[in-house]
Amino acid sequence: MHFQTAQTDSWLHNYKFSKPKSRNLVEVPPTEYRIRRGYAYNGPEQKCIEMFDKMSQIGIKPDNYTYPYVLNSFCKMGNTRDGKRIHSQIIKVGFEAVFSVANSLLNFYLMRDFHEMGVMENENLRDARRVFDDMIGKPVELWNRMISVYVNLAEVECGRKLFEEMPERDIVSWNSMISCYARVGDIKSARDLFDRMPEKNVVTWTAMVGAYANSGDFNTARRFFEIMPEKNVVSWSSMISNYTHHGKFEEALELFVRMQSEGVNLDGLAFVSVLLACTHLGALDFGKWVHFSLMKDWFQLGVIVGTALLEMYATCGDVDRAFKIFIKMGNKDVFCWNVMIRSLAIHGRTEDAIKIFYMMKQKELRPNEFTFTNALFACNHGGLVEEGRRIFNKMKTQFGIDPQLKHYGCFIDLLSRNGQLEEAYLLAKTMPLEPDIAVWGSLLGGCRMKNNVKLAEEVMERIGELETDDSGIYVLLSNIYASLGQWPEAVSIREKMEKKRIWKKAGYSSVFEVVSDGG
Repeated sequence: MHFQTAQTDSWLHNYKFSKPKSRNLVEVPPTEYRIRRGYAYNGPEQKCIEMFDKMSQIGIKPDNYTYPYVLNSFCKMGNTRDGKRIHSQIIKVGFEAVFSVANSLLNFYLMRDFHEMGVMENENLRDARRVFDDMIGKPVELWNRMISVYVNLAEVECGRKLFEEMPERDIVSWNSMISCYARVGDIKSARDLFDRMPEKNVVTWTAMVGAYANSGDFNTARRFFEIMPEKNVVSWSSMISNYTHHGKFEEALELFVRMQSEGVNLDGLAFVSVLLACTHLGALDFGKWVHFSLMKDWFQLGVIVGTALLEMYATCGDVDRAFKIFIKMGNKDVFCWNVMIRSLAIHGRTEDAIKIFYMMKQKELRPNEFTFTNALFACNHGGLVEEGRRIFNKMKTQFGIDPQLKHYGCFIDLLSRNGQLEEAYLLAKTMPLEPDIAVWGSLLGGCRMKNNVKLAEEVMERIGELETDDSGIYVLLSNIYASLGQWPEAVSIREKMEKKRIWKKAGYSSVFEVVSDGG
């Protein structure tokens, strides 16, 4: 329910209240509760705060119904400082003992302070725990919620102590602690709890399967999976995902076929896992079977499934179909765009990759560091020096992203491959990060293409400071001397390699390359 500002202000100014019973304060009328609640839960939250501030100005006393709405508004607004100020006020008036107020305080701290990376600040976690400890008559659900916070933060000891203090436990309590031990790899403690549980459900068994799989014990994980009294789609999908995550791609495909043959409903996790397995195995035919036979409404499964599908096609060589899938997808996230940019670049369609990069701006989608890595990668493969320079400069000036070593390395490689050796060398010397062997190796490769012995020798001095044992660097310099007919110098480099016992590695062929960065 939304309320117009004019209506609210009119109510506040025209409200007639009787003489206060004490301290010149009056009780809050029921109509005001409904208005405040509408703002607190439906927005705009700022209006709820404004109404709260006006209450004190006109002598209306907040009560235990008022504070939950205000705390909820501060939480949604991200206003931690004023929320803590209200907490102090609650303590002064004695409402912290009221369960509804205390519960709102707990929600405020737990909901407010999980940041993007899922980490809670220590100070705010302590505040949440103090509120929890002071609460009277806590139901088991509240204990479980607090334990789940520690589980998410992998705070095993805190979670265990809270678990042991519980006056009563339900199956969620046991499952939470098993998940906590599984997350940190304490299989022994997880198995001990599993054996002691008074009752188990499918979540319990699935958690233990995941615990053993994450520890690398797939024999026990599969044995647990097979003897589960009941399996649901989450159990099947989790087992397939565990196989894929640990590089057991053939086992993932085998279990997926069995899952489908037994008539289990397939979910997004199962599709993503099997498509990733196809991607790594280069199993295009299997991927096509999954796509056309089982995923007829794949675009309704979400962007993650769609991205896995286009990556499978691109990696297996059918970049045209990958691009068609990309176009059909509705809401594409940054990771999806990143995969498409790099896939096009890998297959030599560098100009198309750059067009996709600029389309992101038209869609008002903010690129991240992986986007720029892929865009520079495309420029490098296509020899697009000017475009690469523009993109590299836009990172900081337009998007406020500080280039990392991989961005410098890719741009320097682009310059070196296209004869811009002086600019590449100057950038390598002045970049705010310490150049690694890959950066100097790119420059050395450019020196070989241009037969620039003088610069190559300067680069080798820099490389010598790194004390590298990379045989390719020495071979490059030796080949530069040899190409110019400077045989004594070429032989000297080879002798230096032997003296340092640096041997050239034998070549090999890679079956496949993972072509997508994270986003």
